[in-house]
Amino acid sequence: MIPARFAPLLSGFLMSLMMSSIVSGISTLRAVGVEEGFTAAWLSAWAYSWPVAFPVVLVVAPLVRRAVALAIRTPDAA
Repeated sequence: MIPARFAPLLSGFLMSLMMSSIVSGISTLRAVGVEEGFTAAWLSAWAYSWPVAFPVVLVVAPLVRRAVALAIRTPDAA
């Protein structure tokens, strides 16, 4: 098992992995369509996008958490 202190890193890793694969897949599909070589083009696009997505998620996620905390009303603050 992974120690709990690595949870934000693991969460960012998995989130960036999934989101970059989905976004690069959709973008590749729109650009080339479903044809022979789609998978190779998708993996190539993903190979460029994931190394950018991972550090961006690590930087942006805490900012998003703070923004959400400011935007929501907690039950004891009513």
